[in-house]
Amino acid sequence: MSTRVRSYSKINLGLAIGPVRGDGFHGLTTLYQTLDLHDLVTVSARALGAGSAMRISLTTNHPRVPVDGRNTAWRMVERCLERLGVAAEVEIHLEKNLPVQGGLGAGSANAVAALLGLERELGLALPGVERLRLAGEIGSDVPLFLLGGAVMGLGRGELVVPIPDLPRTWCVVAVPAVGVSTPQAFRDWDALVQGTGNREQGTGTGLTGAANFDRLTELSFAYASLSSPSGVSFGRKTGDDKFGASGIVREPIPESPEKQRDGNPTAMNDLAENALLALVRTGIGNDGLHNDFEDVVFPQYPSLRITKRQLMGSDSGSPAIYAALSGSGSALFGLYRSEADARAAQQRVQNSGVTASGVKAFVTTTLPREEYWARMFAG
Repeated sequence: MSTRVRSYSKINLGLAIGPVRGDGFHGLTTLYQTLDLHDLVTVSARALGAGSAMRISLTTNHPRVPVDGRNTAWRMVERCLERLGVAAEVEIHLEKNLPVQGGLGAGSANAVAALLGLERELGLALPGVERLRLAGEIGSDVPLFLLGGAVMGLGRGELVVPIPDLPRTWCVVAVPAVGVSTPQAFRDWDALVQGTGNREQGTGTGLTGAANFDRLTELSFAYASLSSPSGVSFGRKTGDDKFGASGIVREPIPESPEKQRDGNPTAMNDLAENALLALVRTGIGNDGLHNDFEDVVFPQYPSLRITKRQLMGSDSGSPAIYAALSGSGSALFGLYRSEADARAAQQRVQNSGVTASGVKAFVTTTLPREEYWARMFAG
């Protein structure tokens, strides 16, 4: 017997970087969103007798993925067994479809998928708080995959708070061949901050010291306001009972985006646009959503800026509602009103001159929390 788990990806709808903390990490405020693009993680496990040592083996179809203790899935399983006080023989296979180190959280999602597979195989699970604590030890964006949907990340990204989901929305993910080093991106950000001193961002707040912590706090309040009864309404209020006390639309999300065909606009498209436009405008001053990494990654990799423009398609008849770099990159994404707009964006990216450098574009959708968990186990 074995358990197959869909290991979903994520994008960062917005990301603000704070100063370096005492532990060497930067403070962050970010808004995660899970996507339907996924790897497959297969786990088989059996408990061993008392006094036995755990045995873990890992295989994969990707030559660049480590198959030892450097792998996040391996480390997650190892530390989970230690916490449970259980010795087991565990086999993990990673079927990789997502890019490695592309800003989509693939390795982090693999770790959570391996944990879920292990729990199902053994019939044991850590308490919820302990699972989140363990996930945060494995990596900064690992805990978000224990929630799914729209998630606010604080601290270094590992302190996660679920927020009301966006309606399922069409998305194009552009994956360039070039890779971006996250540690180097942070170093470049620090150099930018030191070199610009009190460079203004939106409200005129500088990027140094306490002012930057204030900026993170303000942005976290802006994201959290999406959950407030007096905050953003995800949809158009009509006075009927489809809206709960929070003003969040209660219309059911279609089971499959394939039902939203070209030429047949539906409520999903309207709701997605209204919610996303409200979210895009959420932020500090007039800045709205923004990924700070773009300020240092785009100058280093000008082709990524071009790809973002292709995703936006501002001069086309099918522009994005929003487009940005995901994490530190190199993946970028755009969110769209309809499948037709998403397909047009995919063609813009693939037909642009940047294609020569190896950009691949995938059409997918965002994955709300309920669907994320309903579809997690692949059978």
